[in-house]
Parts: sequence; structure tokens; C-alpha cells
Amino acid sequence: MPDRLTSLDASFLVMEDASTPMHVGSVMVFDSPPGGFDHDAMVDLIAHRLAFVPRYRQRVRGVPGGLANPVWVDDEHFDVGYHVRRSALPRPGTDAQLEELVARIMPRPLDRHRPLWEVYLVEGLAEDRFAILTKTHHALVDGYNTVDIGQVILDGAQDAEVAHPPAWRPSREPTGPELLVGAIADSVRGPAEFIETVRSGVSDVKAAGGRAVSVAGEVISAIARASRSAPESPLNAKVGRARRYVMIGTDLEDHRRVRARLAQGNVAEDITVNDVVLATLAGAFRAWLLTRGEPVHTTTTIRAMVPVRLDRADEPGKELTACFVDLPIGEPRAAMRLHQISFAMRQQMEGGGAMGADTLAGLAGFAPPTMHAMGARLAGAFNRRLYNVAVTNVPGPQRPLYAAGAAMVSSYPAMPLSPGQGLSIGLTSYDGGVYYGLYADRDAFPDLDVLGHGIVDGLQELLDAPRARGRRS
Repeated sequence: MPDRLTSLDASFLVMEDASTPMHVGSVMVFDSPPGGFDHDAMVDLIAHRLAFVPRYRQRVRGVPGGLANPVWVDDEHFDVGYHVRRSALPRPGTDAQLEELVARIMPRPLDRHRPLWEVYLVEGLAEDRFAILTKTHHALVDGYNTVDIGQVILDGAQDAEVAHPPAWRPSREPTGPELLVGAIADSVRGPAEFIETVRSGVSDVKAAGGRAVSVAGEVISAIARASRSAPESPLNAKVGRARRYVMIGTDLEDHRRVRARLAQGNVAEDITVNDVVLATLAGAFRAWLLTRGEPVHTTTTIRAMVPVRLDRADEPGKELTACFVDLPIGEPRAAMRLHQISFAMRQQMEGGGAMGADTLAGLAGFAPPTMHAMGARLAGAFNRRLYNVAVTNVPGPQRPLYAAGAAMVSSYPAMPLSPGQGLSIGLTSYDGGVYYGLYADRDAFPDLDVLGHGIVDGLQELLDAPRARGRRS
């Protein structure tokens, strides 16, 4: 029988609506190779790599009567050309024009009658560059059985050979009666889940949301369960259908310099690069709120939900947990903000077996797209009142990667919005850079570029900051 969607995966499909599509994206920018790179090359590359991710040739099929979660079935009419699309900017295209294009493409829901992914080749960027934009649904990427398409198309060598997989023939799609028989068979193996599905119906949004939280409990830490409601913030806004997107590139070495210079004592691990990222964002939020004329007091905070990878390979399904960190926006001293964040993070992480940035960056392949998708899944499973903004930081490899000979120069995540969450932030470190992707509701964040500039200024503030005196509080 076909693979059945988990309750969490099914809930993402049920809770999705036109304003909050549940897919994650990435914007990868490349230098054109000597022989050029076009749509045909992109289609050929992806067509050959799909053998390694068979889920990308499958679509979701519901079970008659909603007696069980939907199943994955081969798309008998799969057309790679439908999923690999082409766009262009007026030459010479600027980064601002690319951001606007991403903001228009990303909110469009994926076609439920086809495999839940799309890839766009964006040509015409200045300096002989092009971009690849990916969109992958939460239900598709779990990080264990299926990875993000952006990870599959990249190689560690410019002249990597493209394997020629055997011809693919779709399996016959099961009939309605066969799906019912499979649902009944599964009910024998798991009667409690079957009774719950029959009682609630797969179309019941509230029940599906409850199942999502239940499944997410496998990865929710005690910290999350004990967290009180997040503070009031303009970050929590009504989400419409239109978006804004801002890309900010920074230098990884600057983050490391802050870490080394402002760490107290002689222990370099006293402050992590992730702490520096959060302190940079705290400075950016502080400047953004002040620019808006919002009241900022000494106790003003913004709560960030930060997915963290755990080193628990023997416990599948528990590789991610969540840290909830109150960013000290009201603290005027940049160094003190950093130390407060570092202390708060370490308190939550001690004893958790967290995986360090160096370990993550050393994972085989290009893990960030898949890790961002897993982080977004975790964020989507939480009650939104627990946090103001999700921040997904995934360290990537510090060496060049290539797509059909084209060198990738930067990679920016595009994390989805949830109801009531007007902003999401994803960032990836790659080959000496740290690349922030800010994705926001268009009406709630007309000044998203101000927040983006605040990231650059916030990092510079940390670079210029004197060492904080006294003990952390």
C-alpha cells in the first residue's frame, strides 16, 4: 500500500489557506558558468536528480470518507516541465527586483493535484548571475525520508557527473475501495488513531491542529511547555495574501570576531555564533521599533522561537527542539544584549545534547534547505501565542557548491508565515557569508527594508561595542 501521511503532515494541508500557504522556500544566487546555464539545463539536472527523492514525483490522494490520513501516490501524469519554471528580470536585474519577484511568487499556493513543489530559474541578474527559487510544501519535507529539492541539485565539485538513473515508471494509483481496505488494515494496527480520525474527520481544522500539536510534542522541550504567553508586539499582525521579502548578506567572520572579542573569560564557547545572530537581530528590532515611534522601555522584549538541532541520532523524530528566547530590546548596550541572550540560551541548552554549528556545517551535502524546512515545520506546530517571531539559523558548508557547474554565491531562506505571525526570519551561513531572508506580510511591514538595514547596523554595533562590565543577569 502507499505511504500514509503522518498526522502532522496531514494537519499542515488541512490548516493551510490562501493567506498562509504552508511551504518553505530558498533563493540561491549563482554565477553563470563559462558555458552558460539555461532552463533546459535546469530541467535536465532536476529530472536526473528526482530518482534520489521519489516523493517529488508523488501527489497527495485522500481516503474516501476521511477514514484515515491521505496517502502518497505516484503521479501517473508527472511533468517535470510543469514544476521547473522560468522567469527573468529586466537586465541588469537588481537584488531589489529579485526580492520583489520572490515576494510575488512565494505566496502562491502549490497545486494540490500535483506533487507539492516548484522551482523557478530567474535569469537576468546583474553581474552575469542568475537565481534559483524553490518552493516545497511542509508535508513533503520531513528531513528523514525526504529532503528539500534545493539540497538535491547541488554538488561539491564544479565538474561533478550527473548520474543517469533508470527509467521511472509510476505505480498504478490505488482505487477508492483499495484505499478503504488499506485504511481498515491500518486501523487494526493502530485502532486509537483510526477512531480519532473517524470521530473528528480529516476536514476538521481544529482537530487537525490538535493532532499537529500532539505529534509535535515529540520534539517540544520542557521549556516550550512551560512558556508563558509572548509579549504584545507589532510583529504579531493579521496576515493577508501579499508579501515582502528582503535579503541581507553579511560576513561570517564579523560574527566570529564579535564572538571572540566579547566572550567573557578565556572560554571561546562562552558565546556562540547563534548568540551573535540573535543579538544582531535584537539590535535591529530595537532600531526598527524606535523608527516606528513604538515605546521601548528597559523591560521591552521580543520572544524568538529558535529551532535547535539535537545530537540524538538514536531517537528519530526528536532531532529538533525549540528554544524560546526573550530578546532584550530595551537594553541599550549591544554587548550586554549579547551576554543576556547567551546566558538565556545556555540555560535552555544545558543537558540537551545540542549539536554545534561546526557539526551541522559538516553534514554531508547541503543541509540548510532541509533544516530550514524542518524548523518551519516545528514553528508551525506551536501555539502562536508562545512567541513573536521564528528565527531559523542553519549553518552551511564553508566551501563552494555548484549546480551543473554554476557556482552558488549566496543562499537566502524564505520561511512561511503562520496566522498572526507577520514576520519570519531565516538565515544560512555559507562559504564565508551569513545570509538573512526576511519574509513578511506586505501591509503589516511596509518598512521591512528598515529592519533589513538594522541587521547590518546591529552587527556593526556589536563589532564596535566595548566589553560589557559585570556579571550577566
